[in-house]
Amino acid sequence: MNKTIVTCALTGNGDTPRLNPAVPVTPAQIANEAIAAYEAGASIAHIHVRDPKTGAPSTELALYAEVVSRIRESGCPILINLTTGPGGGFYPSDEDPNKGSNESTMMTPEARVQHVLELRPEICSLDVATMNFGKRAFVNVPDHLVKMARLVESAGVKPEIEVFDLGHVRLARHLIETQGVLEAPLFQLCLGVPWGADADTESLLMMKRYLPDDARWSAFGISRAQFPIVAQSVILGGHVRVGLEDNLYLGKGELAPGNAALVKRAVDIITSMGAEVATPDEARSILGLQPRRPH
Repeated sequence: MNKTIVTCALTGNGDTPRLNPAVPVTPAQIANEAIAAYEAGASIAHIHVRDPKTGAPSTELALYAEVVSRIRESGCPILINLTTGPGGGFYPSDEDPNKGSNESTMMTPEARVQHVLELRPEICSLDVATMNFGKRAFVNVPDHLVKMARLVESAGVKPEIEVFDLGHVRLARHLIETQGVLEAPLFQLCLGVPWGADADTESLLMMKRYLPDDARWSAFGISRAQFPIVAQSVILGGHVRVGLEDNLYLGKGELAPGNAALVKRAVDIITSMGAEVATPDEARSILGLQPRRPH
């Protein structure tokens, strides 16, 4: 088996801080969780930001900048992966379904990647997915995806393609083959999210089957499927993702005390199977990234 990259998704944008007080909210908390995740064995930190006062999801550039600067200034070598998911939430208005309600969070492609262009992380997520996402529609149409991909790639940032169902893999392949974007990406197979593919063996195998030849890929399952999908991904030659964005529990009825505990559990699973965990520099090599740049 090759070295296994562990990504830690630190906080997400769900209403989770009220369910588990360990979910980080402030920039200092998020940065400290990234450092703790690295010390536990993670190579990549997947980062959302939140309003420090309310805990609600945010897209404020200053919050992203503070998180990134705190991680970089600490000397922590973890790869930074900034989300571009916010800005795609659509709730149709009851009065006019052609328009979004006040709950909609739609943004232009340029606005959704502004923080990536400013902060130049090594990786950013790109959700190649339009789907029902909980109670809202998550909207990422092909023209917007192409714009976002070209912008982040021109900034030297590698896109991580997040796919939630089989059709999303097909769309990503189409964009790679016809639009000249998404060069040598990392695919993230997102399983168990309502209403995408289920977090089961059959779904993982089918999505893996449709990936481009020699694709680098990772997978995660939400909630109780988090650790079973870790094991199955390793068996199938993929990388893994864990973290409080996707799962709040270390075991049945046992809230995770932080992201590091989830990473440690994943590392234990990986090593117990005879595989090895990649260091950040090894992850850079696997993903075709340059050695870490000083900041």
